[in-house]
Amino acid sequence: MSVLIVIPARYASTRYPGKPLAELTGATGKTRTLIERSWRAACDVDGVDRVVVATDDDRIKEAAEGFGAEVVMTSTECANGTERCAEAHAALGGNFEVVVNLQGDAPLTPPWFIEDLVNGLKAAPDMGLATPVLRCDGATLNSLLQDRREGRVGGTTAVFAADHSALYFSKEVIPYQSGAYEDADDTPVFHHVGVYAYRPDALAAYPDWPVGPLETLEGLEQLRFLENGRKILCVVVEARGREFWELNNPQDMPKIESMMLKMGLE
Repeated sequence: MSVLIVIPARYASTRYPGKPLAELTGATGKTRTLIERSWRAACDVDGVDRVVVATDDDRIKEAAEGFGAEVVMTSTECANGTERCAEAHAALGGNFEVVVNLQGDAPLTPPWFIEDLVNGLKAAPDMGLATPVLRCDGATLNSLLQDRREGRVGGTTAVFAADHSALYFSKEVIPYQSGAYEDADDTPVFHHVGVYAYRPDALAAYPDWPVGPLETLEGLEQLRFLENGRKILCVVVEARGREFWELNNPQDMPKIESMMLKMGLE
């Protein structure tokens, strides 16, 4: 199956304006922008036919072309990354069998997360899209809870049924848990990894659906699929010793740089 990775990037982020051009320093002291690091993560994935950056901003376009990325310009009317991916895929001819949305704030996404995601979607013909989830260890769960205690919107969590179809996604920490998991390897909470793999029919239909109350309240684009009766496959991925965190707020930058240093990532 032909696979396209789209990295949607906008400059006017509410929580972090200019985020795609924020600079992160790796383990060797090399400084690269967030969008470049996300593009490099995409290029490391096996079995991908094409990688593009999709943006509506000339500053991001110039920066992306400067490090060698292919850029597709999209409308300023795109409300989120999924709408931007739909527009970019259509602009490229709409002929790919799987479209992956690798959001530009996840430079620590290991290639096997995306490889497992695509394979999971291929094996589930009744699913229109798939997304990875990673079981939290105690340290990650505590980071999520600390963000909420301090009034920050950190990572997203997910709950899913026995067949791994998504039940809900939230910026709150779900499900509720009263245990102490500080030193635990496994907890009952799954961190949603902000990557999606769509079948082209589901992706093309998305921009025409109304925005529902859950998407509005949570600010999570994937809830539009659930609110319109579409199944989402949650693919459980393994960290394999890698730490994962998304850059949601400026306060996340030192945390991600520390993780890159610890893991020896350039």
